Amino acid sequence: MTRLYNFCAGPAALPTDVLTQAKNELLNWQEKGLSIMEMSHRSPEFVSVAQKAEQDLRDLMAIPDNYKVLFMQGGASSQFSMIPMNLLRGKTTADYINTGQWSKKAIAEAKRYCDVNVAATTEGNNFTSAPSQGELKLNPEAAYVHYTPNETIGGVQFDYIPETNGVPLVADYSSAILSEEIDVSKFGMIYAGAQKNIGPAGLCIVIIREDLLGQTLEATPTMFDYKVAADNDSMYNTPPSYGWYLAGLVFAWLKAQGGVKAIAEINRRKAQKLYAFIDANPFYANPVAINNRSIMNVPFTLASADYDKAFLAAADKAGLLNLAGHRSVGGMRASIYNAVGEDAVDALIAFMDEFANDQ
Repeated sequence: MTRLYNFCAGPAALPTDVLTQAKNELLNWQEKGLSIMEMSHRSPEFVSVAQKAEQDLRDLMAIPDNYKVLFMQGGASSQFSMIPMNLLRGKTTADYINTGQWSKKAIAEAKRYCDVNVAATTEGNNFTSAPSQGELKLNPEAAYVHYTPNETIGGVQFDYIPETNGVPLVADYSSAILSEEIDVSKFGMIYAGAQKNIGPAGLCIVIIREDLLGQTLEATPTMFDYKVAADNDSMYNTPPSYGWYLAGLVFAWLKAQGGVKAIAEINRRKAQKLYAFIDANPFYANPVAINNRSIMNVPFTLASADYDKAFLAAADKAGLLNLAGHRSVGGMRASIYNAVGEDAVDALIAFMDEFANDQ
């Protein structure tokens, strides 16, 4: 069977080695006579899978001991509510940095629970850059500062970690987690939907500093309390066990590639060659400020939107899938996550060059 090149923003490409292992273990996991998705989440076998997945993630990201790692359900969007429920801790305001559609969704949800100070926004330039540190108007009394280091839709990436002067920094790393090394200790909380660089949709990883647990808003549902999740090793109820298992396989695969440092070098190389081609070919354009170009999500437009349908049809025929831009912005977008190899990017560049020459 031939696997085609998948540039989907999410659910996204998974490593072929991981899918092959999952396929081989699907009916009979480690000769136990059943699938791991049929196994009790409290069995010694699954608990060992869960513990190894967490330890591998801790190793990959050098997560300090005073942080809890939670494997939760509901995707990253559920966190938009859970963050103020858990992190306001008696305060009434929070800072949010607005750099795109996912920032806007987080802000809209947070307004249901507190006063939101938009510390900076790039909506005025159609979200084609990230604000500098000097542009941030932070409230020293805020409960936390929230930002999206990489905006999947617009392809905008921060080139620094905001300094918040002791206020907990919360980051939606859904489309950038494990793509390059970060210092976890600079954050109060990191969260990420799994369907980009971790595994299948439905699972969400939360990495939270222990001192931020507890003190939830009154009437916070038990399932939305990070402390309850932490106290129960993410198994207060039945967790997304198959997604957790697949995440563990991805973490093991990433360690086998040399870890985050090694994959980051590949990611930068992939992005650099794609941006270089776009910049050099007048048929294509990328609107994002150069220092804020994402290494995971590369949006681009053609010389005219009239070419879009033909481009996508030809790309599909060439085995280059899911290149349409998000419905809210149009154009094209190539998501080049960890599991998308350099060969995929090379094939895309060759196709784009041929398509432009034929017009």
